[in-house]
Amino acid sequence: MSWITLRTTAMRWEAELMEQVLAAHGIPARIVDLGLTSYMGMGSPAALQVQSAHQWAARLLLSPIEEELESAD
Repeated sequence: MSWITLRTTAMRWEAELMEQVLAAHGIPARIVDLGLTSYMGMGSPAALQVQSAHQWAARLLLSPIEEELESAD
């Protein structure tokens, strides 16, 4: 099964948090490091990947709530 990149983040902990949300819903995910390891707490860039079969469910779970989008207008 192929993996697709769903999100990229500047800090690995963000990707780990999103991975935990997806795991709680039974969606397989993995984190791919995109740069050097963290230095003095600055974090490292990472990509969150999901299997292509779970792409749309993962996007819905990680998308902002519609109420927040409406209030921004």
